[in-house]
Amino acid sequence: MSEPPNHTITAVPGITVGHFTDRVACTGCTVVLAPPGGAVAACHVAGGAPGTRETDALQPGNLVERAHAVLLTGGSAFGLDAAAGVMRWLEERGEGFPTTAGPVPIVAAAVLFDLAVGRADVRPGAAQGYAAARLADAGPVAEGSVGAGTGATVAKAGGMARALKGGVGSAATRLVDGAHVGVLVAVNAFGDVVDPADGMLIAGPRTDDGGMTCTSDLIARGELSGQIRGLTNTTLVVVATDALLDRPQALRVAHMAHAGIARALRPSHSPGDGDTVFVLASGGGPAVDAAGVIAAGSVAADLTAAAIDRGVRLAHGLGGLPSAAEWRSGR
Repeated sequence: MSEPPNHTITAVPGITVGHFTDRVACTGCTVVLAPPGGAVAACHVAGGAPGTRETDALQPGNLVERAHAVLLTGGSAFGLDAAAGVMRWLEERGEGFPTTAGPVPIVAAAVLFDLAVGRADVRPGAAQGYAAARLADAGPVAEGSVGAGTGATVAKAGGMARALKGGVGSAATRLVDGAHVGVLVAVNAFGDVVDPADGMLIAGPRTDDGGMTCTSDLIARGELSGQIRGLTNTTLVVVATDALLDRPQALRVAHMAHAGIARALRPSHSPGDGDTVFVLASGGGPAVDAAGVIAAGSVAADLTAAAIDRGVRLAHGLGGLPSAAEWRSGR
């Protein structure tokens, strides 16, 4: 494998990404656009608190084979309204599933809960989704506290008063067969963030002495009870590739990519995390057999873990919550 000059998901040919960011209300959304004509799409939800749109349509055996965009958004379930704006932007360009009444854009979406940061009464809607789609381009993706990661938080086992900022991260590589694989993640987790390479703590609940603890220590001391009531979270992932995957192969890659969440977040897939992975396979690259699916899925998991790391390391404080880097440096 060789690292492309652009290390983000837009290194995959034809994939573009746009953010809408509201730093005052501490919310936003991120749109990943497939190339014209859409991409073979799949989705796997492994968390216990998902908020999604069009995910059933992306399962094998259903009529719709391709999606035209994936929306990741703050605002909890309210944020699903932003998908209407992405649909309108695509419709204006003639993109969509063909019907006798004209094309119907397929926009899959998933939300994260950021209402406890900034203003709970300001959520992404159709105008914000449209703006994110309009701003989408193929340049390196902005990371950190932007788009869907603007109000994202992590390390909430000690409650929001001890949490740290999450954010958007992205990573990409190219396989030896020439296929590109890229990942974009919005990190908004209940759990701690650890370095996927060595397991060292990157972000854990803040302590009164200016340090961090970890969720496993709180569990060992029996200090979770009552601390986490009402907290909802969710880490959202989009995997994109130009490998020629069919729907079942794309779904298997989505399943495998969840391993990257588990490597970087402890715990992951909790009752309060709606952890969701989308896969967009645009084609144009090599066809793959079972070995190719193993390669794509393994790399997708590695990139997911790396993107989680980047999203948290590149975040900056908002809404009264510091980032992990700011907390460690005492700023």
